[in-house]
Order: sequence, then C-alpha cells, then structure tokens
Amino acid sequence: MVPYPASLQAHWFAKVVSSLLGSLEDALTKVPQDTSGKKLVVLGDAMLQSTEKLVGALVEPTTTNASKTLMTKTMEVQTFAIGKDYKSNMNVNVENENNSLDIDLSGIARNNNGSAAVAFTNFKKLGSVLTADLFHTVNDTMKVMMSAVLSASLPKTQNKVLPSPANITMKHIQSLDPQGVLSCVYWNASAWVVDGCDVTQTNATHTVCTCVHFSTFALIMQVQAERPPEAETELLNRIAVSVGLGFLTLAMMTFALCQGKPQVNSTTRLNLCISLFLAHLLFLLVQEFIHLIHPHKVVCTVLSGVLHYLFLSSFAWMLLETIWLFHAVLRLKDIRSPRGIGPHWGYQCLIGYGGPLAVVAVSAGIMPDGYGSDRCWLNYDRGFIWSFLGPVCCILGTNTVLFLVILILLRTTLSRMQHGPAHDKKIRMLVFKTLIQSVIIGLPWILGFFPGSSQALDVLFLALNSQQGTFIFLLHCVLNEEMRQQFWSCCCRRMKNEE
Repeated sequence: MVPYPASLQAHWFAKVVSSLLGSLEDALTKVPQDTSGKKLVVLGDAMLQSTEKLVGALVEPTTTNASKTLMTKTMEVQTFAIGKDYKSNMNVNVENENNSLDIDLSGIARNNNGSAAVAFTNFKKLGSVLTADLFHTVNDTMKVMMSAVLSASLPKTQNKVLPSPANITMKHIQSLDPQGVLSCVYWNASAWVVDGCDVTQTNATHTVCTCVHFSTFALIMQVQAERPPEAETELLNRIAVSVGLGFLTLAMMTFALCQGKPQVNSTTRLNLCISLFLAHLLFLLVQEFIHLIHPHKVVCTVLSGVLHYLFLSSFAWMLLETIWLFHAVLRLKDIRSPRGIGPHWGYQCLIGYGGPLAVVAVSAGIMPDGYGSDRCWLNYDRGFIWSFLGPVCCILGTNTVLFLVILILLRTTLSRMQHGPAHDKKIRMLVFKTLIQSVIIGLPWILGFFPGSSQALDVLFLALNSQQGTFIFLLHCVLNEEMRQQFWSCCCRRMKNEE
C-alpha cells in the first residue's frame, strides 16, 4: 500500500481538528436558553480545555520553523513552532483578527532542547458565555467585555515557564470609556481573575497586556454607571429587611418575657421568630457580601443549605402553631390553655427543627449540586427548587385544611357553650390572628413560583417577605392585651428594682 504524502496527511488531520472544533462550537450554541449561568460556565470551561488539547495536536515537529492557520465560524487558531535549526533570536509575533502575541519563543526553546511551539486562539463568541460579570471585584462597578476571549498556550513543550513576559495586544470590541478602568484578566476555571497580567499600553483601539504566564485572557473594563433598577431593589431590600429584623427582635423579647405565663402560648411563636430572624439575617449578610462568598463554592453551598433549613423551620413552627390552635379548639376549653395542653415540647422540637433538617439532608444527598446558585440559594435546575416549594405547599395546604376544620368547629359548637360573648370574641380573634399570620408568612413564597417574572412581583415579594417580623409583632404583641400587660409589668418591675 502506498502511504499518503506527509502534506496530505497533515491537511487531512487539520480538517479533522477543524471538524471537532466546529462540533464543540455547535454544542455550545445549541445549549437551551434557559440553561443556568453556572452550567454555561462549566460548558465554556470544558470547551476551553478541549480546544487547547485539539489545537496542541496541530503542532508537528520541525527542525526550522512552521506555522499553521485554522479558521472556523467562531474561532481562529494560529500556531508557530521552531526547531533546533531555527537561528533567529528575535521575538515571534503571532497575529489573528487584529490581536497579536509577542513572545520570546527562542528563549523557551533553549529551555526545551532547542524546540518549542506556541498556539494563539481567538474565540470570537465565547465572551457571551464567560461574561464580564464573572469578574468579581470589591468595588460595585459595571463590567464590560472589551476584547474577544484569547487563549495562548505552549503545546508539546515541557518547560512552560516564560523566560521573559509576553505581550498580548487586544483589539477593543467596544468604545473605550475615558473614565473606565481596564483590567487584563485570565480565566481560572470559574471566574475571571487578575494575577500576573498587567495593562502596559492602551489607546483608543488597542490595549497591550504584559503577562508572565499563559492561559485564556480577556480585557474587561469597569465603569461607574447609574444605579440600575436591580441596585435600587437591593438597597430597598437592605433597608426593609433591617426594619423587619428590628421588629422580630422586639417580638422575641416580648415572647421571652411571657414564657413563664401559662395563660399565653408563646413557645411556638418564639421559635418561629427565632427561625425567621436567623433566616433573614443570614440572607441579608449573604447578599451583602455575595461578591466575596460566591467565588468560594463550598462556602456558598453550605450557606444556601443553612438558608434552606432556616426558612423551612419557620414554616414548620407556623404549622405547629396552627396545630396548637386546632388542639385547643377541639377540646373546647378556655383558649388560654393551661401548661401541658397541646403538643409536647419534645415533639414540637422534633417537628420544628428535626423535620426541616431531614428535608435538607435528603435533598443534599439526592442532588448535592442543587445548592449554591449565583445568589447562594437553591438552583432552579432540574426542579431542585421544589425541595423548598414542595414542603411549603404541603404546610400551606395542611394549614388551610386545619383552618377550615377550626371554622366549622367554631360555628357548630360555640353556640352550645356556656361562655359569654367576650370569650367567644377572644376565640375568634385568636383564630383570625393565626390565620392572618399564616397568610403573611406563606403568601410571599407563593411568588417563588414566578422567579424574576417582573419587577413588580419582585418588589411585592420583598415588601411582604421582609416585613414578616413587623406583622408578627403587631398581631401578637401590640394587639394582644395579655402580652401588653405582661410586657409593661415586667418593665415596671425592672424600673423599681433599678430605683
């Protein structure tokens, strides 16, 4: 059999590599539009790694020098290799699409038995996947991608240490803002970072980045922009949640003062407030420092799991209060039930704290990557959000059934009781307050079925969810005569003791 000429084999191999690169591009462009940003980042990173291996396969041994060009729909690859007989000591300049790489390839070859190769790849569309928002900074600025994504590598080269810094000239793909701050960044698996690459020259159309290592690079500009509507919502959220936390603190103090009063059922309400307080406080802190937390995947995942647990715990304690009310009405005794009436404290803790813990443990065991979204909350991928919305719907449905039964019991039996109108009014008022409390806590999370659907729904969710503590304090403290009396008597005793 007559072997194919070397040139024909090389041409055929280049076509195979080009076809494989095209397949990678097609796979990335055909990703569904509703794919989460986290998945896109993983796909983009995988494409970079696969491309580097394929491009490296294009480089062939040479005694002097050899270059190759490979172009696809959204990618341009330039390779340049030198061998032992290459005599020039000048830097090698590799160009594509008005971007260029200036490198001391001869110096690298001296450290690699006289041969070395460099590959320079221009990803024309990858910036829409590995976006500028993945450049996390301390300053609250808007990030703009100013160049194509460029990759520089040293294929088939053992010692990849650069003897001198390399210069990468990047063409601007957008107009330069005179007030903007340019950064040369490189891709580090999940984010753009600044390390070992500096801006050394810039003009209206190009910027030169001087780098001491090779990787995948881009040019990102930070600009101070007008506060977008999302930022206004974040500021409103910060203020509203802080106000709600203040009222939750007052409610917890009030319920704690009434713990010793057998006439007042404050155990479930106190634990409800504790769960809500911790959940809202942690959520506020996570969103405030999201730019520091999100790059650390483990921390973000753990915090999202803790938030999942705390919010579920608040719903569990809300269910327990409805169960307590149902138990009291079912016995048709004085609504100010003596100690011992209602579910035992141990069972309450088992339901209020153990139940949510079991749900979180099972959810993490089945789908551990469901935690740690872009905002350090639950991912919406593959329906994982139902690990929260599912139990919430069950609790709200159970509460609804219990309230219907309670109302039927009250209507059919209160007329037979020998209590006066004042007592009947007190029972109805307690039922009404508990019902309103369930609506206040449950209604905002119904909006969880419509994430990001409109700005109006986001603001409504914020207003209702952040002020849960305010509503609880008004319902059960300000509008509760027994609570007011207990609170003021405690304050008066403390003032007398101080005198």
